[in-house]
Amino acid sequence: MSNLTLLIIRHGEKPPKKPEDFNYGEGVDAQGGKDPKSLAVRGWQRAGAWTALFGFDAFGPDYPKPDVIYAANPDQQGNNGDSISRRPLETIQPLADRLHIAPNVAYGVGQEDSLVNELKTLTGTVLVSWEHKMIGKQILPRLAGGQRLPNLPAKWDRDRFDVVLRFDRAQDGAAWRFRQLFPQLLAGDSNRPLGLGED
Repeated sequence: MSNLTLLIIRHGEKPPKKPEDFNYGEGVDAQGGKDPKSLAVRGWQRAGAWTALFGFDAFGPDYPKPDVIYAANPDQQGNNGDSISRRPLETIQPLADRLHIAPNVAYGVGQEDSLVNELKTLTGTVLVSWEHKMIGKQILPRLAGGQRLPNLPAKWDRDRFDVVLRFDRAQDGAAWRFRQLFPQLLAGDSNRPLGLGED
């Protein structure tokens, strides 16, 4: 079989940069120490929720266990000057630990071309945890490759951390099927499609 299921999530909730941002608390590392480059407490809750969703085969066929997991490299600064962030890796590390998978962190923010080129060569189920702006600006258009996909968002809303973007392909070179999924795992999660709010 050469089928590919690609699941894309945004990293979990982060500490606010501006007073008007949604306040999920300070960033903390896995040991509870303050770290502005890490997830907020709600982001760690989100990481646990993703682990339950993708790690136990308990939520049906929409949310399969990944065979491979990618996260943006936590030690690499983006080409656009974005600071280093541990959040994409922290978001999927509990799931990777549960499934005994070493996350692939070969690519950082700004290397989406290379990431997508590699993703297109894979088979099985692949999960990607990334930075939200680059998902909308770089990853999604490159995956679509000119194919018109209904409900494909042009951006990832800045206040949304609760959506799974699912791409399915029957074989290499085949057309994608695409869906936005809304598992609503934490209180306050929404079933509103992406692309309607601020990026």
